[in-house]
Amino acid sequence: MTDDQLLRYSRHILLDDIGIEGQERFLAAHALVIGAGGLGSPVALLLGAAGVGRLTLVDDDVVDLTNLQRQIAHSTARVGQPKVDSAAQAVQALNPGVQVQALQARADAALLERLLPGASVVLDCSDNYATRQAINAACVRHGVPLVAGAAIGFDGQVSVFDPRDAQSPCYACLFDPEAQFEEVACATMGVFAPMVGIIGAVQAAEALKLIAGIGQSLAGRLLLLDGRSLQWSSLRSPRQADCKICAAGRAHAAPL
Repeated sequence: MTDDQLLRYSRHILLDDIGIEGQERFLAAHALVIGAGGLGSPVALLLGAAGVGRLTLVDDDVVDLTNLQRQIAHSTARVGQPKVDSAAQAVQALNPGVQVQALQARADAALLERLLPGASVVLDCSDNYATRQAINAACVRHGVPLVAGAAIGFDGQVSVFDPRDAQSPCYACLFDPEAQFEEVACATMGVFAPMVGIIGAVQAAEALKLIAGIGQSLAGRLLLLDGRSLQWSSLRSPRQADCKICAAGRAHAAPL
């Protein structure tokens, strides 16, 4: 690391669980962030500030005035810009040493197949069920850990799905890919502004832990937050032996 990096990341380096070796892992890592809205904003900013060396941001939307109540990577001056470009500007203003790739595109199976190889961790900050399932399937195929978050109203949830761990469920073990239900969106249901910040911060923390090999991840647990009472609850989420996505076998990536 350079002298500037040693100074910038000194508060991480002081932590015994991170130190210089852990910070170097952050600098060498590639985080793929799907969604640059309410969850993607704190995720991108926190990973960038922490020194994750390469961020790829994927989102096909543009910044709207209604986003600014909670999507903290964006600004009034950038209304109308692609969200990925706006978020990239925010990250690089915070930490110019981070390499940010901004892709204004929908995260379909073909794009995910191209982006997953070489990714250290994937963060699902998307807002629709089909995309979540596509991200999960790609992560299982490529053996890349997935940190998935969601928030609506005053409620939030977050978990880790790690295909490198034979005991870890995948997203489809908890949520049936063939399930039919009515999607709810912030545009119609609303969302408490700090909720996406809280869940996004937990996602960023889990991603950094995975990269540096710190502690125990949320794999096998679904963490739920009731924002009205600020009560957390944790549900065990075992792997389903008959899961159509991960039961046929998983790719095995080298440890991060």
